[in-house]
Amino acid sequence: MRVALVTVGDEILSGDTVNTNAAWLGERLTESGVRVARMTTVPDNISAIARVVNEYQAEYDAVIVTGGLGPTHDDVTMEAVAAAFGTELAADEAVERWLTEEGGYSGDDLAPGTTQIPKAAQLLRNPEGVAPGCTIGNVYVLPGVPAEMRGMFGLIADQFSGEKRYRAVVEATEPESQLLDRIQEVQDRFDVTIGSYPGAHVTLRIESPDEAVVADAARWLRERVETP
Repeated sequence: MRVALVTVGDEILSGDTVNTNAAWLGERLTESGVRVARMTTVPDNISAIARVVNEYQAEYDAVIVTGGLGPTHDDVTMEAVAAAFGTELAADEAVERWLTEEGGYSGDDLAPGTTQIPKAAQLLRNPEGVAPGCTIGNVYVLPGVPAEMRGMFGLIADQFSGEKRYRAVVEATEPESQLLDRIQEVQDRFDVTIGSYPGAHVTLRIESPDEAVVADAARWLRERVETP
């Protein structure tokens, strides 16, 4: 399963807010065997969001959009997702029932537009807040507030799965350029992929759907590189 993540918010692009939602989702999805094929951040702009969602929903198995839900002027994600699917927003009876019967709100308590989601979309309840999420086609729209996003993702997490991949990490003190021959050789010998990440040491991350192969490849590599 290949998934694209789209985070919405001018505050992320300006650096005022760290994009923890994408990192958290990426980790959870990867643990479930899902391949996160794309992470994209877009501004609070209807055209920009709609363009990316329209492209990604055709290219990937699923798209998760976070941020831009609510009643304020810059909360335009629902309208943009509706535009991506060639539809419009409409007050949804399921959203209204959820807010009034379970949330305890009256119609007078709710800001205009709170009950609106794209036509043909399905409500996603928000366990931690008021702003509803939704699903439409293969697109899942979640809040940007981290606690709300995580709570709502918990309701749909079982819809994301794939082949589990195992990992092992080998730390090397040699320069990355001097490790290229052994990186290539371990991939030739074992059915694994390797990521190389320079830092204080070079981190070599070995991955495969076969746990035993990962262990054998890591053992082989540790015997042939200088480790801390």
